[in-house]
Amino acid sequence: MSRPAVVIHLPVACLLGQEHVAPYFHKLRDGLEARRIRVEIEALERDGFIDRIGRDENFHIVNHGDFRHPRVLNTASAYIAPFWYLDPVGIRRHSSIAAKTFDPAGIDPSAAHAFFNALRRRRIGERTSRYPQPETAEEMPKGAIAVFLQKGDADTGAHVGRAAMIDALLARHDTSPIVIKPHPRDTSDETADLIAAAARDPRVRVTGANIHDILSAARVTVTINSAVGLESLMHRVPVVLCGPADFHHSAVTVRDAFDLDAGLSRARLWPWHYAAYLYWFLKLNCVNAGAPDMIDDVIARIAATGYDTSRLLPGGAAA
Repeated sequence: MSRPAVVIHLPVACLLGQEHVAPYFHKLRDGLEARRIRVEIEALERDGFIDRIGRDENFHIVNHGDFRHPRVLNTASAYIAPFWYLDPVGIRRHSSIAAKTFDPAGIDPSAAHAFFNALRRRRIGERTSRYPQPETAEEMPKGAIAVFLQKGDADTGAHVGRAAMIDALLARHDTSPIVIKPHPRDTSDETADLIAAAARDPRVRVTGANIHDILSAARVTVTINSAVGLESLMHRVPVVLCGPADFHHSAVTVRDAFDLDAGLSRARLWPWHYAAYLYWFLKLNCVNAGAPDMIDDVIARIAATGYDTSRLLPGGAAA
C-alpha cells in the first residue's frame, strides 16, 4: 500500500483553467512536495464527499469547504491577503474561530502592535483591498456612518437584512452623514433600487470610492458580515454587524433592526483592542501564505487534528 498523500480539492473550473488558481495553492503543493510529502490534486465533488474519503487514509484540504472529518481541513482566503483559513470546521462565518474566546490579556502587546503597524502600512498605505479600488482619492464627510453592502445573498442568514439595516439607519434622529458603498461586483436591479431609495435622504451619499478614503473619515462601520469589518479595525473604526461573523469578538452584533441605534452607541463607547484582535485573528488563527514558514504552519495544523503526520513521509520519519 502506498503511503498516504495530502489531497487538495479544487473546483473543476480551476483544474480546467477556467478560473484562477491562487498562488497559495501552488505554494502549498510545492512546499509539501519539497518535504517529500505526496500531494494529489482532485476536482472537488461535494456530494458524497465524506463517504468517499472515509475509504482512504489520505489527508484532505478542501477549497471553500464546510466539511467536518478528522482528516479534513477547509481553506479559503481569510478576508485580508495573504492570510488563509486552514480550519477543521469551515470558513468565514462558519469557521472554528467564531467559537473561540478572544482574551486581549493573553496577547503579547509588542508583537501585536508590530503586526498591526505593518498591516496598516501595507493595506492602508497602498490603498488596497480584497477587490480593486479606485486610485483617485475622494474626500468623504467626517464622522460618517459607513455602510458597506454585500450582494443580495448576504441577506440569507442575516440577523438584519440590507433593506431593514438601511431603513433602521435612516429612521434614527441623527444628522450624521451616511456613506453607502455597494459591493463592487453587485450590479443587480434589486440593489440599484435599494440604494436609489436611500439616496433620497439628504444625509446619504452613495459612492464607489476607495474604502480607505471612506474609513479614514468614518466614525463607525455598519455591515452584515463583510471583510470590510476587519479593514475597519485597521483604521480603528468600530464595527456593527447585522449578521453572524467569525470576527464578532471585536464588533457589536445586532440581532434586530430595533437594536441598531443602541448597537451604534455601544460600538463607539467600547474600548476595542484593535491591534491585539487582528494579531489574534490573522496571525494566530490563520495561515500566512506570504511567510517563509508557511509549510511548517500547515503541517502543525494537520497534526493538530490528531493525524499522525509521520505517515506522510517516506519511511515514516517525523515531519
